[in-house]
Amino acid sequence: MPASADAPPTIGIDPSAEFERFELGAGSWVDIARGWLLGADALYEHLQTTMPWRQGRVWRYERWIDEPRLGAGFPIARAPHPVFADVRRSLRARYAVDFDGFGLAYYRDARDSVAMHRDREMRWLDDTIVAILTTGARRPFVIQPRSSRGTDGARDLSPAGGDLLVLGGRFQADWLHGVPKVRTAVHGRISVQMRHTTGRGRPEAGPGYRAPREFSRGATRGAR
Repeated sequence: MPASADAPPTIGIDPSAEFERFELGAGSWVDIARGWLLGADALYEHLQTTMPWRQGRVWRYERWIDEPRLGAGFPIARAPHPVFADVRRSLRARYAVDFDGFGLAYYRDARDSVAMHRDREMRWLDDTIVAILTTGARRPFVIQPRSSRGTDGARDLSPAGGDLLVLGGRFQADWLHGVPKVRTAVHGRISVQMRHTTGRGRPEAGPGYRAPREFSRGATRGAR
C-alpha cells in the first residue's frame, strides 16, 4: 500500500549511498557520502524545535563574545530521535570505532559561522575519526592544509542536507576546517558531529578552541 500523503517523511540511512574517499596525503583523508541520510529536512525540523540550544561564549580580543552559532549535545542513551542509534551502528560497522555521544552545531543564518580550526579538544590527533552529518541547508564547509598561507590549498566540500563527511587519519593534526559566513541569504543548517580518537601519538599541548586568547599589541598568544 502506498504511503499516505499526510504521513511523516521517513528518516533513515540510505544503504545505497556511495562513499568516495579523498586521500589528502601523509595519512589524512576525507570520506563523503552524498544523500546518506534520507529525510534530513524532517530531522532538521525535529532538532531545531526540540533541542535545548545554548549560546556559547569565547574570550577573544580581551573580552567575552557570543559564538556566532548555537550548540547542543547528548549521550547515546538520551538520543532525541531513534535514527541516531542507526547512525552509530552504521558508522561503527564501517570504521570499526565507537562513539559515545553526539555534538550539534546550529548555524541559523548567513551570519553564523565557525573559524578555521582543528578539533584540539580531542588532544590525541594522530589517528582520529570525526563524522559530520548535515541537516538543513547546503552551505560551505572549507578544509585546507594547516601549513598553507591565506587560502592556499583550500577546498569547499559544501555538504547538503543528508550528506555525511568523515575526516580521518591525521586530518585533525595536519588540516583545518571551518564553516564561513556567506553573503547571500541561506536557511539554517544543523550539523551532527561524532568524534573518536585512538589515543595514539603525542597529545596536543596548548589551548583548545574555547580557551581564552589574547590579540593585543600585534601579538597572538595561544592562537591556533
